[in-house]
Amino acid sequence: MYTEDLWIHLEKHANKEDAIPMQKYMRDQFEFFGLRSPVLNEHFNVFIKENGLPLPEDLPSFLKQIWSKPEREMQYAGLAVADKLKKHMKKSDIEWIEYTIVNKSWWDTIDHIAKNIAGYYFKKFPEEIHPVTERWIASKNIWLMRSAILFQLGYKEKTDKELLAYIIKETKYEQDFFIRKGIGWALREYAKVNPDWVWEFVHTEELSPLSYKEAIKNIKKTKQPL
Repeated sequence: MYTEDLWIHLEKHANKEDAIPMQKYMRDQFEFFGLRSPVLNEHFNVFIKENGLPLPEDLPSFLKQIWSKPEREMQYAGLAVADKLKKHMKKSDIEWIEYTIVNKSWWDTIDHIAKNIAGYYFKKFPEEIHPVTERWIASKNIWLMRSAILFQLGYKEKTDKELLAYIIKETKYEQDFFIRKGIGWALREYAKVNPDWVWEFVHTEELSPLSYKEAIKNIKKTKQPL
């Protein structure tokens, strides 16, 4: 009922004109209500104020219901709910995290899940980092692999650079654009706190031109080629 109420609340504010370019931007993979981020956030906050949040123990089933809806804004709203409830995470919640990664997968949800949800989960349960990321890499699912590459995006100085290096070495020969772009993004973010390490890494590892270009965007003006 909660999921249906949320759908009804968002659907009544649908904007068909905005839905068309939003759908095209996502390569026509998803339907849209046509609620751009500021508008969606406004209506989402009104709904939460009036209806509250699901119980933490109901989050996995709620997200599966959310993921069954065709409108992409429903997935965005579901992740916003997950953000508000993630402090209650249990170790077993990796199951729904993986479910949201491998279903209706595209960069818009994956990047949020990787940084804000998987990243939080691994901070809370660091003992799960190695077994889970190993499984994600071995899966050869590009979205699980991208999530393994990106989950430390918000870690800054607390980034495990040895782990980052290992994951990149395990994935750098993948041909997929989103893997190569993700490698560059992860390195570019870490370069904000450790540019010397990143500069040395990209010049000692054989990276794709795309990964290399992305990685050095913020440091190339202050460094000279080795």
